[in-house]
Amino acid sequence: MKAVVLEEFGDVSKLHMEEVEDPEIGYGEVLVRVRATSVNPVDWKIRNGESKGRNPVELPAILGRDLAGEVERAGPGVIDFAKGQRVMALAAGTYAELTTVKADSLAPIPDKLSFEEAAALPLILTTGAQLIERAIKVSRGQRVLVLGALGGVGRTAVHVALEHGAHVIAGVRKSQLDEARLLPAQEVVAVDDQEALRKLHDLDAVADTVGGTVAQRSLKTLKPGGVFGTVLAPPQNAKTFDVQVQTMRAEPDASRLYQLADDVSRGSLIIPIVKILPLDQIREAHREAEEGHPPGKIVLKPAA
Repeated sequence: MKAVVLEEFGDVSKLHMEEVEDPEIGYGEVLVRVRATSVNPVDWKIRNGESKGRNPVELPAILGRDLAGEVERAGPGVIDFAKGQRVMALAAGTYAELTTVKADSLAPIPDKLSFEEAAALPLILTTGAQLIERAIKVSRGQRVLVLGALGGVGRTAVHVALEHGAHVIAGVRKSQLDEARLLPAQEVVAVDDQEALRKLHDLDAVADTVGGTVAQRSLKTLKPGGVFGTVLAPPQNAKTFDVQVQTMRAEPDASRLYQLADDVSRGSLIIPIVKILPLDQIREAHREAEEGHPPGKIVLKPAA
């Protein structure tokens, strides 16, 4: 099969399309033909070496976490997966024509979604949901600030927090305020406006998807004992506040993924896609995702 291989850490030139051996199918696994995948920040942070400590990778490696494709063959111990079945998953090694994934991580693709639409979803939907439900453990009536609310994880976090009956404040940059007002959140705040952020206080929780100085400043908005949940490292100043810091890493959850993908298919949750590229244009895709900060997902398609 053809796959994008990372031989060493560095810039986009370190990504190479190569012919490699098809993956072996282990017990409880399914071989899936990848019809589409997408670029996530974790991909280019692994590639450039930024996340060596948080996401250790043995080189050479095939990157990619989002999977949308068709069942090629079920491995030993697997039932209920037929050849050609459309499936999606939070997986690994998806910058390839084929990949293997644990059967219990696979979810059916909702009928209304294309492979390209489905490929934008697994990591961000799973991360956003688990940030709210597992890290913050949000409950009805709580006031929650979502940092980076227009990103894929942030949009999901807003959606899931509202599902649980929270009062949601969408935190975005000043330049994004008009777009953010289209979100279903009850309030919108410019988190790069220190005066606007200062007006927020006694919040129950902050859901952080951006990190940096914005995350550090947001700690002041929490009430004593409030929860700061993050998909990144804890803010450097966290220990100076009387708050609970919960870091998290997304774990596959097929049933929750399907539920949220179905919300996307019905239009109640919108995850923008800005570009669809052939997999062999992986360098362009990584360059744009890393440097251009696109307002949506870049989807990749292996050759048919």
